[in-house]
Amino acid sequence: MLYRRLGSAGIKVSVLSLGSWVTYGKQVDVDDAVSMLRTAYDHGVNFFDNAEAYARGESERIMGQAFRKLGWRRGSYLVSTKLFWGLNEGPNEKNTLNRKYLLEAIEGSLERLGMRYVDFLFCHRPDPETPIEETVWAMHDIVSLGKALYWGTSEWSADQIREAWDIADRRNLRKPQMEQPQYSLLVRDKVEREFARLYEGIGLGLTTWSPLAGGLLSGKYANGIPDGTRFSLPGMEWLKERWFKDEMVKAVEGLRPIANELGCTMSQLAIAWCARNPHVSTVITGASRIEQLEENLKALDVMPALTPDVLARIDAALLPVMQRQSL
Repeated sequence: MLYRRLGSAGIKVSVLSLGSWVTYGKQVDVDDAVSMLRTAYDHGVNFFDNAEAYARGESERIMGQAFRKLGWRRGSYLVSTKLFWGLNEGPNEKNTLNRKYLLEAIEGSLERLGMRYVDFLFCHRPDPETPIEETVWAMHDIVSLGKALYWGTSEWSADQIREAWDIADRRNLRKPQMEQPQYSLLVRDKVEREFARLYEGIGLGLTTWSPLAGGLLSGKYANGIPDGTRFSLPGMEWLKERWFKDEMVKAVEGLRPIANELGCTMSQLAIAWCARNPHVSTVITGASRIEQLEENLKALDVMPALTPDVLARIDAALLPVMQRQSL
């Protein structure tokens, strides 16, 4: 396993990490989670990503129970959670980053995880109705209370991140350290263009998600939607509508010969492509089966094979869809 610093922070994360979105509470129970976490940990993975909203808190409960069964030394692994969507319907309890919600929500997450603190706490989306300064103060207080060690954002714009950082800098508060954006062969703009000024400017670290574009880049949807895959799950219709398009499937199939020549799977090729970016601290992977997880973890072996010529061929294969959308 390779390890990278989380931007300018001293903490190091495994270049490949394991997330619980979609799978925990829907495809993975506690016993499955124990097996998944153990396999990842044995391969050197030290970061495990979660969120309050995943399966409406059940994902945190499952992961917490699995950690207790495993009994690992707490200092040997890193855990994150994310706050914004909320679990209740009150006007101050959903789709917000107000102070009341954040201070109460972290308590709920820690209770479900069975932990005294999380290593990373993310503001899961920006909140246009709460002043950023209020959110920065609340996150600073959560870190100061020892309930999180680092805080950051997810799917914020570069301007919003910079504003939060500048407020924290002026007030001598804990600064946002990391952002969790979507990043894949099909989604590139934020990581490669919009955030470019933040890597050196504020030392932003990245924990990127969806390296397989909901599974499309694995090639599993070439002949339709298999049962049990993400596109077939109730509640994932929006994911299917975004990615399961004829032109997308056809373009992704253009990657298959490249993967075959490199002796890897399409999933490994797509994950390795994300991990090769030095600004990406860690690529969050997901899996519903041990076999998928073990396959994904071998993506590190593919990174040295991504020469400029191979990268150019990858871009050429995806050119038809790259011309239709901003990547």
